[in-house]
Amino acid sequence: MTFKRVRFTLAALLLGVSLQAGAQAPTPEAVNRNYAEIVHASYQDSLTSALQMQEAIQAFVAAPSESSQQAARQAWLAAREWYGQTEAYRFYSGPIDDESGPEGRLNAWPLDEAYVDYVKGRADAGIINKPSVTITKAELSRLNERGGEENIAAGWHAIEFLLWGQDLSATGPGNRSYEDFVDGKAAHADRRRQYLLTATELLIDDLRYLGRAWAPDALSNYRARFERGGLESVRKIIIGLGSLSRGELAGERLEVAMNTQDQEDEHSCFSDNTHRDAVTNAKGIENVWFGRYRRLDGSLVQGASLAELVAAANPALARRVGEQISASVQAAEAIQAPFDREVIGSSSAPGRLRIQKTIDALVAQSKGLVEAAAAIGITRLTLSAPK
Repeated sequence: MTFKRVRFTLAALLLGVSLQAGAQAPTPEAVNRNYAEIVHASYQDSLTSALQMQEAIQAFVAAPSESSQQAARQAWLAAREWYGQTEAYRFYSGPIDDESGPEGRLNAWPLDEAYVDYVKGRADAGIINKPSVTITKAELSRLNERGGEENIAAGWHAIEFLLWGQDLSATGPGNRSYEDFVDGKAAHADRRRQYLLTATELLIDDLRYLGRAWAPDALSNYRARFERGGLESVRKIIIGLGSLSRGELAGERLEVAMNTQDQEDEHSCFSDNTHRDAVTNAKGIENVWFGRYRRLDGSLVQGASLAELVAAANPALARRVGEQISASVQAAEAIQAPFDREVIGSSSAPGRLRIQKTIDALVAQSKGLVEAAAAIGITRLTLSAPK
């Protein structure tokens, strides 16, 4: 157990003690304000890290080489650390995933590689190898998920595929050559460069949109309405945490891969970054529950939390849920790379046991979150279930 996890567990214990001793509980409005501050800060950090990724991608496209390609890959991995924590803000029809929200264009998966570019045995596959298709942000947006959910044309995983290529290795990530982006070395290298730049620009546009939706001091954006939402907004917060815990992370991202043992069911399969996806998603839940978020620049956003609100009604339950949430982060941190090897083997294989421990922790905390909602008077709670 790391020092960080011990500190979080002790914080949960002390929290329950202080409220039992008569400390004033936060109002739902205070919890909503701090949540909105965390959401905005984390989307800003995701944008900042994505802009750093864009700089690395622009440098790679301007002068393709092994070193510039590696720098772009590292920038993608670094940016994912921040975006992964924002996925706790989904599943209640907020700005990210309402009818006009960009989630399907930002992080949809699994991606059919042949929809974007060539794959093994199909040299002319994909949008890149169809010169009749103009590569613009509007066109990639229009083509995204057109004709099927796996027809992903934009977002994190399209960029990931262009940087790494197909993952054909049992022990490592994809190994696309930088020469795919060099004129005279690969067919349609110019279109591949344009696609990578355009998809990155579109991703940044979407992150900016989310930042505006949650920006402070606006009179009519989503944040302004959310902060005035009282217990209904708290209900949305819990729906987001519980749905990510059970339906998405435990279900879609871990259980499906465990059941199929198929590399294609891995979330970030091209880069072999799925183990970190699990950690950052779990961390995003922890951030919201405890009302604390450590920013990219090292500063801390902290305020009224769900943990405190629940502790005022049921201190023992608040402690238990906090411990469950911290335990799920610990379990996710134990999953080893590459994830596609962790899922292989019998039920007693060490990797499968590590993943199963994470699933069990996430399922337990989702049940705890439902109890927590009931403790503060929220009974109408529909969580996203695994498909």
